[in-house]
Amino acid sequence: MNHDEVTGGLLRSVSRTFFLSIRILPEALREAMGVAYLLARTSDTIADSEGATISVRLRRLEEFGKMLHTGASQQFIGYIQRDIQPAHEGDRALIAAMPLVLSRFGAFRPWEWKETIELLTNIIHGQSNDLRAFPDPEKIAALPDAYSVEDYTYLVAGCVGEWWTRMSFHHFPRYSERTEQELMPLAASFGKALQLVNILRDMPADLRAGRCYLPADELQAAGADPATILDDPSAAQPVFDAWMEKARGFLDDGREYIRAIRPWRVRFACYVPWRLAEKTLALMAAKPPLISAEKVKVSRMMVYGTMLRGLVAAFTNLPLR
Repeated sequence: MNHDEVTGGLLRSVSRTFFLSIRILPEALREAMGVAYLLARTSDTIADSEGATISVRLRRLEEFGKMLHTGASQQFIGYIQRDIQPAHEGDRALIAAMPLVLSRFGAFRPWEWKETIELLTNIIHGQSNDLRAFPDPEKIAALPDAYSVEDYTYLVAGCVGEWWTRMSFHHFPRYSERTEQELMPLAASFGKALQLVNILRDMPADLRAGRCYLPADELQAAGADPATILDDPSAAQPVFDAWMEKARGFLDDGREYIRAIRPWRVRFACYVPWRLAEKTLALMAAKPPLISAEKVKVSRMMVYGTMLRGLVAAFTNLPLR
């Protein structure tokens, strides 16, 4: 696998939509953003590997985190490739390409490496917490409260928005009409919005796997039980709707983030996932996942339409009204 195939073919195999956003980024950002995404996707693949026990996944995540600091280890790579065997072809290719992706990460400039290692440490911490919170896939457990849900969304996504912003300001001092300090809360909310929309969309599948991301205390107050949500979602629906509203608020912050930034290529790369998340929320409002048998998914035509609108949003705030 050559240099371009890592942030080209490999990235495309694990995320076609994000691949399109990455490819249009300014060259100064493209390598770091692409490699960081592949590393985060690798840790996500380890955390989500249903063929391995929770304890094995936690050990492999810890080993992967150590390799981020010290470089590839044949011993650790062997353990991960033996135990983590995902069904998705792109994820299998990603696990096989770990030594090369880690090598590309090791070649980062010192400032970029330091920023990115902090990001990935947060992400792995969030994923490890998540595995410990749901130890038994045969029994549905819920995160205890709103703080736990928001802490998880921050660790795996909100901090990504902050990292993206610091990286962008480093390369483009006039990145935004707002100061970096002013932009950071919007950046964190933007990242949390994308993660929360995914959580809400995937809730039925997560419940079947023993994971409930609606807070236990809010469910209890509504007279709902995590264990019976799939069979009787009516009591949980108000809690679900409240978190839909929270996601809308985070997306409003994401809108303000995009409106404030200047480089057209970065605006496009930010607009596409923001708009798709907004579309997904609209689909969930029409067909709530808890009571609909149909999986919520934006159509290919919606993706194409979003790409076209993204070209407009790259140069004007009209699509962001």
